[in-house]
Amino acid sequence: MPRFFAQPEFWVLVAVLVFVVLVWRPAKRTLISSLDDRATRIRDELEAARNLREEAERILADHQRRQREAAGEAETIIAHAQAEAERMAAQSARDLEAMLRRRRQLALERIAQEEARAVAEIRAVTVDVAISAARQIIAAGLDERRGAALIDSAIAALPHQLQ
Repeated sequence: MPRFFAQPEFWVLVAVLVFVVLVWRPAKRTLISSLDDRATRIRDELEAARNLREEAERILADHQRRQREAAGEAETIIAHAQAEAERMAAQSARDLEAMLRRRRQLALERIAQEEARAVAEIRAVTVDVAISAARQIIAAGLDERRGAALIDSAIAALPHQLQ
């Protein structure tokens, strides 16, 4: 028989090997099962993280789309407000121009009325002065007979002047 069978180290080695073989099988199952469970958990966590990332990307894309739409709407509103302001400014300018034309026309009418009134006053004063001068001239150069003849001729001409 070989000599190593007689040595205690050999039998300790055999006992350790038997122990390891006996313990290894159940431990191997437990260890592999534990590693499989851990791998499954990690896979599930990775899948959940991937789903969360995809959802976050969808939400981000939706947010960016809404932001672009809001920016477009804001630009539309600004353009509309600018157009409305320009239209209102043009309308105000037209209204102001019309008001100034009306006021100018009213001023011209008032001036014309004042001119007409002034001319009428001047005519009235001129007529009064002419009548007064005519009276003085007539009174100085007419006698009763000539005065009566002038009055008769004026009375005769009166119906023709009234027509």
